Amino acid sequence: MSLLRRAKTWEISESEDSDAETKPGLGSDNSIQTASTEKQEQGSHNSAANRGGSAALAPPAAGGSGTPSPARKRRSKEEIEEDRLKVKERKEAREKQRAARAQEQEERRREQQRRREAAKTLKSLRPENCLKCITVCIHPVLLQQDGSDVLLDTLVSLDWKFSIESEQLVGSIAWTQDLPQQGEGGMVSVVEEEEQVLLVLSLADFMDVVISVNRVSSPLSCCNGVIDCMKELWLLELTLRSATPQIIHSQAVETGVGSFWSPILEFLNRDGKKVVTLLVTDSEPDYRSNAHSVPLQYKLGMDHLDIEEVLVYLQLYKNISVVFLDSWQEVTDHVCAVTKALSKRPFKLLTEGAELPFCVDGSWASGVWVEKDGSGLIQVWSRQIQQLNRVSPAVASAVTASYPSPQLLLQAYNSLGSEEDRKGLLAGLSAKSGGKERRVGPEISARVYRCLTAHNPQLVLD
Repeated sequence: MSLLRRAKTWEISESEDSDAETKPGLGSDNSIQTASTEKQEQGSHNSAANRGGSAALAPPAAGGSGTPSPARKRRSKEEIEEDRLKVKERKEAREKQRAARAQEQEERRREQQRRREAAKTLKSLRPENCLKCITVCIHPVLLQQDGSDVLLDTLVSLDWKFSIESEQLVGSIAWTQDLPQQGEGGMVSVVEEEEQVLLVLSLADFMDVVISVNRVSSPLSCCNGVIDCMKELWLLELTLRSATPQIIHSQAVETGVGSFWSPILEFLNRDGKKVVTLLVTDSEPDYRSNAHSVPLQYKLGMDHLDIEEVLVYLQLYKNISVVFLDSWQEVTDHVCAVTKALSKRPFKLLTEGAELPFCVDGSWASGVWVEKDGSGLIQVWSRQIQQLNRVSPAVASAVTASYPSPQLLLQAYNSLGSEEDRKGLLAGLSAKSGGKERRVGPEISARVYRCLTAHNPQLVLD
């Protein structure tokens, strides 16, 4: 069956082929020929296009009839030199701008550094920080006295720096400060000696000073008899005391009169800026009844007038103060008070040195910052008016709104004829505060007028 079917299939395909050959336009040769013809035409078209493209990209012939390029104009030497100068000027201008920016940045950096160092210096000058830079210098002779351990224990408990130095005045207490200062290479630490010096003396030592002052001073020459009587009483009192004061007196006699006064004079002559304070304490307290109620200076056996004469001479002629203390605890309290005062002094000097305390830079002082263009001066003028007693910010604002500067207010005063009109010039101005409106009033107006026009610095404005 398969063979028969295949034969029939072959027969049919042969007959179809014979029919295709007899019909024109249906044969395979014609279709192949047509396809080849189309390919040839397409190829010839592509080759013509390629030849046209290459001809378009090719440069024109030298002898062709194309459009000639315009001739380039040659520059003269002056133009070339002028262009070179312009380029050089632009380069120099850029260099100048670059140098100006670099200089501005350097100035800004230096200003920031200066402000940083100024803030650091201001911080170091505060009392709590300045107290850490103070050193209490104690002479070793004081450590031999009974009760001096109270001073050392107090300094240790307060965590204050102290040192034992034998180069200073015998029996004295001095101070040194190690504060940062601006130097050539930046902030440097400089050790400075304070002018305050405390000299701790016993009653016997102070008696020696009184006798020496009586011999060399003219104001006390009329009191020789009183001093001699006082000396006799003092010797008698020393005789009645225990053996230790007698030994002190014998040592004073061996060293001679003026053994304590002469070193003080030499110390003052060597450094006239020093301020010496004599702390007179009773090294041998009397524990008898009612002894604590007797002032220490009267234990010397001197009259009140005689004591005052000695103290006045020391204060006026030698700038020496005398303080009578009962024990080493009071001496320690006095040393601590002086140390705290020395720690506060640098900051006070810095704040009091400003010419206008109401125009201080910084929010801590409630100051007003004034720019270089002058903005902020009206706030300074308002703050200056508020320095007067009972002048509120609302009243100051009313005055500054009508007269923005002191000069304008002075011109308004000068334009008036009578004194009463000048005093009442600001009385009618309205000041608004808290939703309420009131007048400045004649009292405040008169005080502002006296403040700006008075020539007497001791004049009371109220």
